[in-house]
Amino acid sequence: MFSDIIINNISSCMLILDAELKVMYANPAAENFFNLSIRRLNELSFDQLFRYSSLDLERVRQAVPTQQGFTDNEVSLVTLDEQHSMAELTFNPVIKDGNNYLLVEIHAIDQLKRVSQESFVQSQMHASRDLIRGLAHEIKNPLGGIRGAAQLLDKMLTDNDLKECTQIIITQSDRLRNLVDRLLGPNKLPQRGLGNLHKIIEDVRALIELETEDSKVTFARDYDPSIPDFIMDEEQIHQAFLNIARNAFQALQAQGQGKITFKTRIASQETIGGQRHKLVAIINIIDNGPGIPEHIRDTLFYPMITTKSDGTGLGLSIAQTLVNQHAGRIHCESWPGHTEFSVYIPIEL
Repeated sequence: MFSDIIINNISSCMLILDAELKVMYANPAAENFFNLSIRRLNELSFDQLFRYSSLDLERVRQAVPTQQGFTDNEVSLVTLDEQHSMAELTFNPVIKDGNNYLLVEIHAIDQLKRVSQESFVQSQMHASRDLIRGLAHEIKNPLGGIRGAAQLLDKMLTDNDLKECTQIIITQSDRLRNLVDRLLGPNKLPQRGLGNLHKIIEDVRALIELETEDSKVTFARDYDPSIPDFIMDEEQIHQAFLNIARNAFQALQAQGQGKITFKTRIASQETIGGQRHKLVAIINIIDNGPGIPEHIRDTLFYPMITTKSDGTGLGLSIAQTLVNQHAGRIHCESWPGHTEFSVYIPIEL
């Protein structure tokens, strides 16, 4: 009797699967997690519960016949209603009345993972920023000397072939200086004033649409009209959104078609960087492209990280810096067929 009370009131999802991995039992927490009734869950097998899972399903299938339980940490799950979560899953083989079953516990770790990831990204970003500033100083000083010497030499030369060489030196020096400046990110203080979030998004959408003339990329909007105008640097926010949206467009263009959705919402009492904010605007830029490769997801916002052969890997790094200057943050969730960047910006009225 007491075991039923405990299981029905435990916050973790509890499932019991038969040898064929069909759901035999689910506690109320599991019904809430999957947003399905126990009757509907009983019609499904474990692998049918998810649209996407990073779990090794073959290992799950072997757990019953081998009687080998295991735990998998930081599993990415997408349920049938398109809800994404990070979870820790534990699988324990059990025997009842001579039959083999598999007890599954699903413990959502989204909040802990998000706080830990936010702290890690912030510390890594500050460390990389300090490193880049040091390297920039060491590069720009001799680079200026090289460029200056090339200019003097260019004035002294009369041979056009030799002057062509000095022009190459000057051009490449300028290119390297521009690259270093882009690595350093914005070098001016924010110019803050009242700005309209939806106007900025519409401007970004219009710019991206100009690039879609020969593509089959479509756009959708899902705006919350209750978001007020608030204090921001419109140019910086525009640049951050444009960098994210352009990445989404390029991913869809590579596969030939797709859809980008711009979605806005407002949240209260949101914590960003350890500070609680009364009101926060949440801007989601969603695409149904191939998804971000798993091996770069944890370093996505680092400079020079890119999957494009001709990319610099600076777009998301700059976007993160610009949003951070507004005391905000960027969070990304991605799996095959879905990539969602969520930008959190505190509303200062």
